[in-house]
Amino acid sequence: MSLAIIYSRARFALAAPLVTVEVHLSNGLPAFQLVGLPETSVKEAKDRVRSALLNSGFTFPDKRITINLAPADLPKEGGRFDLAIAIGIIVASGQLPDKCSENYEFCGELALSGEIRPILGEIPLAIACRDAGRAAILPMPNAQQACLIPDAKVYGATHLLQVHSFLLAQQPLPAIPPLPAQPSLPQADLADVKGQQQAKRVLEIAAAGEHNMLMFGPAGTGKSMLAQRLAGILPPLSEQEALATAALYSIAGQPRDQQNWRQRPYRAPHHTASAVALVGGGSVPRPGEISLAHHGVLFLDELTEFPRKVLDVLREPLETAHIHVSRAARQAEFPAQFQLIAALNPSPTGHHEDGRASHEQILRYLNRLSGPFIERIELQIEVPLLPAGTLSSKAAEESSEQVRQRVIAAREIQIARQGKANARLSGRELTQHCKLTDSDSQFLEDTLQRLKLSARTFHKLLKVARTIADLQQSEQIAKAHLLEAISYRALERLIQYLKQ
Repeated sequence: MSLAIIYSRARFALAAPLVTVEVHLSNGLPAFQLVGLPETSVKEAKDRVRSALLNSGFTFPDKRITINLAPADLPKEGGRFDLAIAIGIIVASGQLPDKCSENYEFCGELALSGEIRPILGEIPLAIACRDAGRAAILPMPNAQQACLIPDAKVYGATHLLQVHSFLLAQQPLPAIPPLPAQPSLPQADLADVKGQQQAKRVLEIAAAGEHNMLMFGPAGTGKSMLAQRLAGILPPLSEQEALATAALYSIAGQPRDQQNWRQRPYRAPHHTASAVALVGGGSVPRPGEISLAHHGVLFLDELTEFPRKVLDVLREPLETAHIHVSRAARQAEFPAQFQLIAALNPSPTGHHEDGRASHEQILRYLNRLSGPFIERIELQIEVPLLPAGTLSSKAAEESSEQVRQRVIAAREIQIARQGKANARLSGRELTQHCKLTDSDSQFLEDTLQRLKLSARTFHKLLKVARTIADLQQSEQIAKAHLLEAISYRALERLIQYLKQ
């Protein structure tokens, strides 16, 4: 047969669109033509495939070879189609039966020796193969990751000859070894943080309701330590959440191992990070830090050192939980449902009460943060200097596991009631699940008018109050819950004070 049809997959954001590799051999002067909108790295496949076939002992057909990667309007990049092209040439030249590959999809880059090298994006690829009812033949490192997907049929190979023997039914492909165990790092525990009981309380509320949180105070008060311990008190990822997170790390080239498969991701980019590094992008769009923190924590330390334009790009994903990356040639959408935890010093000198900066200087410093950005952070607290004797105290602090059990209990209440965390409630759901008495509703509105807060802040306060009530296992939001929620707007109160 002079025509072979092989299935493979491209990589585009979180999708793995099907690519049909059509290989046709015809008489004429020997040539190798690759069509179907291939990029330079794909065009170079003809040299890699030719050497791999010859070095593996196959006959390279002395004919005119035309390879079409369909659909033609889908951009193709990387060496992921090498294995499919090689199998197509082997089938078209009669060195394999023509029907042996119809139930498989092939992805992998070939070395000149015929070895199969890993690619990016094995998790979306394996999910797409499973949904299409075909098995995926992948490089062994990719197959190890893809085996984590339930019901996916995955095979791993290290050399082209192994795939050839498998398709001839001469011998099975090698068993996929389990992922190597990673050395376990000591878990950061909340008990390591001395004092700061209010900050710990707010951290618990943030974890229970998936709220964003901002801490400000002098250097050395424990802001970073608290942020680093948030992931340890969050509920474990569900299977669906773990798959979504693993898919993002897969296309970013940062595969997750079995030990952290159900752990919430924690990302802490440096303040020199660009807007593209945070939200994603590039000529071939890739996920940024906010997407790599999907279903986890994004910690921005030294918040005021980030350029204001960089921070303002977070405003939309904080509300919508996704980011749409639009470039001249391509557009892509990535999920970005993350918890933002931020920390800053409230003054260019380190502390707003040290007398080294005027109110005008402090305001100019804090004005690096836009009002709409601050408004989107539900919990804002001051983390003060520790009282004398706190560090030498022998009193036992609550462990992360103790707090985590309360967080899980509160989150289970929310899932049973509305199917999501309180921070993700829509306006209509707020009306249904965050009902107030007439007097409490009037009190909250009067408070917002007096503090000159917006309707968005009104909704944020309701969500926080709902979480506080859930932690106390209270069905009704009480005035005490509202008062506590209002007390966690410390940065806005500081700015108003400095303006006086």
